[in-house]
Amino acid sequence: MAGIVHRYRRRYCQRVHAECPKPLEQYTSEELYARFRFGRDDIKYIADLVRPTLQHQTQRSHALSVEEQCFIALRFYACGTFYQVIGDNMGVRKSTVSNVVKAMSVALGSLINQFVSFPKDDQTAQTKHKIFQMGNMPSTIGAIDCTHVHIQAPCEREWEYVNRKGRHSINIQLVGNADLIITNCVVKWPGSFHDARILRESALYRELQSHRPNGIVLGDSAYPLLPWLMTPFSVANTPEQERFNSSHCKTRCAIERLNGILKRRFACFNYLRVQPKVACNIFLACIVLHNIATRRHVTLDDNFDGPEPDVEPEQPSMFLPNEGHTGLAIRDAIVRNYF
Repeated sequence: MAGIVHRYRRRYCQRVHAECPKPLEQYTSEELYARFRFGRDDIKYIADLVRPTLQHQTQRSHALSVEEQCFIALRFYACGTFYQVIGDNMGVRKSTVSNVVKAMSVALGSLINQFVSFPKDDQTAQTKHKIFQMGNMPSTIGAIDCTHVHIQAPCEREWEYVNRKGRHSINIQLVGNADLIITNCVVKWPGSFHDARILRESALYRELQSHRPNGIVLGDSAYPLLPWLMTPFSVANTPEQERFNSSHCKTRCAIERLNGILKRRFACFNYLRVQPKVACNIFLACIVLHNIATRRHVTLDDNFDGPEPDVEPEQPSMFLPNEGHTGLAIRDAIVRNYF
């Protein structure tokens, strides 16, 4: 009928809030390690670290607690599967998992300088002693290497992320010590960039070039021979050079072991379905967590469900043999005095 306005009341569906699982209560210590890579006390420690950043000021809209956010993010880091699978497992939406992983990664990544630091002068003696015990390489304060972490094809500058294997990746530079602690990292470079280029553009390179360290760093043949960076002889012409190369190999394997443990502990390092910026934040978070786990002596179960990491062949050197005369002299002196 004309002039009559029919008003319809909008129907609302009551929102149902699923109760999030409480892993600390329902899992044994072994089950916590298997699912989250950390035990009870470790998870409480991590939650306290990120609490100032992640603590919500209100319980409105059933906001997740810091502990619940930790469990969601740690489960993702541990298995690297789809957000939907993590959400189904943890009783939250896929979008919630995405938001929590992003927030947790930024919070942990902001602690990088607290947990990742190159050995200072008062720490070098102990660092050298522990590394020397590995392979009799004198005066060594670390080993350097890069590792590729595969990601989905980025939306922007996709070609820069294609590595030598034809896969999209981010090339991460790590320096580690005998305890498998990460002492320096660079997490930002696309997979097409050479290890030596990443080093040359890093703050570590600028620092060690301008302030010569009290010791040497070991790198493979992809790196330049520098006064503070020792690479192996491409061809060992004497027994002494052969012994140097053998010692170099035994000692430098620490960084390769570190890379392997990192990818076994956090299976998300094997493939990420996110854009590069988010991926880098996730990697920084896992680097912080790795150092926490190592310092707290968190066990690494051989039965973890992550795939075996790829073995990466050495890159060809970008440098000519005559590029580091001072480095050559120092390497020759090491061979002459110790081998």
